[in-house]
Amino acid sequence: MTAPLALHPEVDEALHAGQPVVALESTIITHGMPYPQNVETAREVEAEVRAAGAVPATIAVMEGRIRVGLAEAELERLALAEEVMKLSRADLAVCLATGATGSTTVAATMIAARLAGIAVFATGGIGGAHRGAEESFDISADLHELAQTAVTVVSAGAKAILDLPKTFELLETLGVPVIAVGQDEIPAFWSRQSGLRAPIRLDSAEEIAAAHLMRARLGLPGGQLVTNPIPAEAEIPLAEIEAVVARAIATAEAQGVAAKAVTPFLLDLIFDLTDGRSLAANRALVLSNARLAASIARALTKG
Repeated sequence: MTAPLALHPEVDEALHAGQPVVALESTIITHGMPYPQNVETAREVEAEVRAAGAVPATIAVMEGRIRVGLAEAELERLALAEEVMKLSRADLAVCLATGATGSTTVAATMIAARLAGIAVFATGGIGGAHRGAEESFDISADLHELAQTAVTVVSAGAKAILDLPKTFELLETLGVPVIAVGQDEIPAFWSRQSGLRAPIRLDSAEEIAAAHLMRARLGLPGGQLVTNPIPAEAEIPLAEIEAVVARAIATAEAQGVAAKAVTPFLLDLIFDLTDGRSLAANRALVLSNARLAASIARALTKG
């Protein structure tokens, strides 16, 4: 039985021709940013991928199909949609079976990309272990997906609202290579520094692509997590954003926000507390990740 994939003609043609393709998630559209910034950012990211020499494939679930590459009208419809499911491994099949609309998290986008034959995926930040996870066990499925699905994920690290030391300790336990680009420290999403030393440093798209191909030759399961620091001019220093995140988390706890509602609640509140700087930084880092992902995809096609 084949998966219910619907490839945009541009994506389908590129894949058959062996041209570089970059997968893009859709949760940033439905849960990460308000309208119209969400659709504007999605278009900017797609344009950035194209400018860097690859074909973008934004992924979402619509009308019982995994859409790999969205037409303009579909992108706009998704940006304005209400009651969109935020999909991970656990509920991807249910969304498809019921005909609901769903946006894809890192985990679901990796699954869809793998099904479509796309090796590289650009996102903002991955999910991970939430603060207090030692009691709540609130840990994103993204981490286990990275351990089992062979896609190279380009991010700015894990979202800074998370417990970063626990997140990267779990990735080490799961055998996921965590690669910092051009520096010896893992970035912390809005900030270039996290205080955590990177287990692996690579300085070029070609090196990252070579490592991806070598994992395939060795038969190793899982992907690579590439942590690309936000451009210096766009970052919010770690000490500054940490104070904001602590205040946002305290508010979420006081209001009883839990489960999948936590991340969008915190991101909205952090946007308010930083007077919109967090959103500007988010857009900058996503564009930077798209450029790097396109370069990696190009390097992979050269083998």
